[in-house]
Amino acid sequence: MPKLSILNSEKEFLFEAGKSVMDVLVENGVYINNACNGNGTCGKCQVKIDGQVCLSCEIFPEEDITIQLLEKEKKHKVLTSGYVPEFDFEPQVNLAGEGPKYGVAVDIGTTTVAAALVDMRTGEEVAQASDINPQKIFGLDVLTRITYEVNNPEEGKAKLQQTIVQGLNEMIDQMCSDAGASRKDIYEICVAANCTMLHTLLGVDATPIGIAPYTPVFVEAQKLPAEQIGISLADEAVLYCLPSVSGYVGADIVAGAYVCALDKAQENVLFIDIGTNGEMVLSKKGEMVSCSCAAGPALEGMNITCGMRAADGAIEDLTITEDGVKLAVIGDKEAEGLCGSGILAVIKELVRCGFLKKNGAFIQKDSLDESDYRYDMIRLDGKKREFVVKGGDNPIIVTQGDVRQVQLAKGAILSGVKAMLSEAGMEMGQVDKVMIAGQFGAHLPAESIVGTEILPEELKEKIVYVGNSSKTGAYMALMSGKVKADMERLASEIAYIELAETEGYERLFAECINFKNCGGK
Repeated sequence: MPKLSILNSEKEFLFEAGKSVMDVLVENGVYINNACNGNGTCGKCQVKIDGQVCLSCEIFPEEDITIQLLEKEKKHKVLTSGYVPEFDFEPQVNLAGEGPKYGVAVDIGTTTVAAALVDMRTGEEVAQASDINPQKIFGLDVLTRITYEVNNPEEGKAKLQQTIVQGLNEMIDQMCSDAGASRKDIYEICVAANCTMLHTLLGVDATPIGIAPYTPVFVEAQKLPAEQIGISLADEAVLYCLPSVSGYVGADIVAGAYVCALDKAQENVLFIDIGTNGEMVLSKKGEMVSCSCAAGPALEGMNITCGMRAADGAIEDLTITEDGVKLAVIGDKEAEGLCGSGILAVIKELVRCGFLKKNGAFIQKDSLDESDYRYDMIRLDGKKREFVVKGGDNPIIVTQGDVRQVQLAKGAILSGVKAMLSEAGMEMGQVDKVMIAGQFGAHLPAESIVGTEILPEELKEKIVYVGNSSKTGAYMALMSGKVKADMERLASEIAYIELAETEGYERLFAECINFKNCGGK
């Protein structure tokens, strides 16, 4: 069998001929940015071979090969906290005896994982851990991971499960070390996650979620021995997975709906978890309807020409002025790329300053006078127009394709909101409160949400942020049997609409893609 070696390291892997370099790296847990899961479209899985830069997904070596990795994995900012309402502690763990009793609350997102080690006697979070979801090596969104399972019927399901379980085990070890605790004193794990993540965690076939009519194997809450999936804790330790509503409105949204008491709302509340999957619930004074839209990974900084995750060096905010582009960079480092909030900030500014037409196309450079401050900010790549965020030898740019990616996300979310309002017989002005949840939403200013027209201007003053409501819901379920029962009831009360099957949805989506307040001509 041929051998793959990594330059400047001792790593060597044997592999079967016919596999791509990217396949070999992924299978052996070596980080490679494969945003499109090996489809050759994102251009981010670059390596050097014999001094030449290549896409690792397009190289299929038949003999020994040595590569050089061009990108190292960075630590990323992961949201772990959020609003916690008052509730009565009623853990289902037997607290008799003198020894310590711990539980673990976990939020498994498509992009990130956050966990807390909890003292079951006091409810105190004694340690926390967070990281990027290790399943990223199989793709950045749920559909690419489902596709991986489809394309690898013999091993895909098991590898997806092994990867996330290994990640959870490492996080538990870290928290136990930080708190001076033993795994043998952990008696329960509560998990909130989207429906696909729950299927992969339990080793259940997730492929039906990716194929019409998108019916998951289960939506009900799941309870089983933690040891059954490979997490060794106390002998009788249980794993509890919160219930989902549908294949695309998962337990993370049920947790958020419970934390925000949407079923008890005395006003009209819109709850949105903005991320790769835009999931939302509209509560019309307690009567709830939900939907999900494919916002895509652009809002996480992926599928963007100079996109990156929210790590040191990522531009998280910017302002366009007549004197140039002013940047806010995570870690006060040299700017390397744009994270999700950064790309939204760019689009907001491009709209505000009239760089874009209403359909999202860049204005013609030759339509500007050379004295116009915008003139030098637009560069031409052949006939293609690009916005220069940062010049120099390693420029950071925003292309027309990047704008389109954000437009698709904007159109998906806004059309979902409008479809739910129509279902509930409501107008936009009747929404009293907008609750933004999730990793991405927490770092997104209201100015960017309305400036990119993800939501209309009239909702700007109604936006509040609730943080990681998914992890909070998992924590509350961990600490209370009543909360578990209430969440199971709540999940059954949330109606779900499939946007693709909604009358006139294609026209609605097309309308929501355009910018109404754009100054470009």
